[in-house]
Amino acid sequence: MAASAPPALELTKVSKHYGGSPPVVALDEVSVAVDPGEMVAVVGPSGSGKSTMLNMMGSLDRPTSGSVSIEGIDTTELDDDRLTALRGRRIGFVFQRFFLLAGVSATDNVANGLLYTGTPLAKRRQAATASLEQVGLGHRLEHVPSELSGGETQRVAVARALVHNPALILADEPTGNLDSRSSAAVMALFQKLNEQGRTIVIITHDPAIAESLPRQIRVLDGRVEHDSRTARTVLS
Repeated sequence: MAASAPPALELTKVSKHYGGSPPVVALDEVSVAVDPGEMVAVVGPSGSGKSTMLNMMGSLDRPTSGSVSIEGIDTTELDDDRLTALRGRRIGFVFQRFFLLAGVSATDNVANGLLYTGTPLAKRRQAATASLEQVGLGHRLEHVPSELSGGETQRVAVARALVHNPALILADEPTGNLDSRSSAAVMALFQKLNEQGRTIVIITHDPAIAESLPRQIRVLDGRVEHDSRTARTVLS
């Protein structure tokens, strides 16, 4: 019998403390596994620790204790260069603030997602065009952010996250700056990407968005309060 694939990502007793006396405990021994192809919401109020959890999942920050694995690779054993390379190959990030360069076309904003891969400019722009077409913006390639709607701007950000063909997409409040119509369009896009096989984790404070996804992980005070996959409350 063939061995099963490792989780797309796994946090094992991950804690994150920030300096102070006493230190601030942003995460407290969180253990979560996300399988390949899952679509998961991490939901909780502001200050609950959900964005810190995303930083751990995406190896944007290192845990104070515990381990983080991506596709079976223990990131705590990697030096910064190898960690950056892994993150650049396997993970795409989408944030509430779009982080697009003003005055730069959608194509070049997306192409910048390949800037540190050594890919020649022409091939970066070719990949960016394909990525923008994938999110329905093939007609807006040369428009700058100020010429795009909020929903279109977020789709450019999604295209940038996709341009290196990551298996895992981590999105932090991706609809937080959007109206309801644009929010629905962006969530439909994430659903389509998930149906294509990508693993997607969406951080949100919006219960309605969380409930629309197949799995919800509720975070409170730096701990997992409830995980719908286990169908039980973790905290008493």
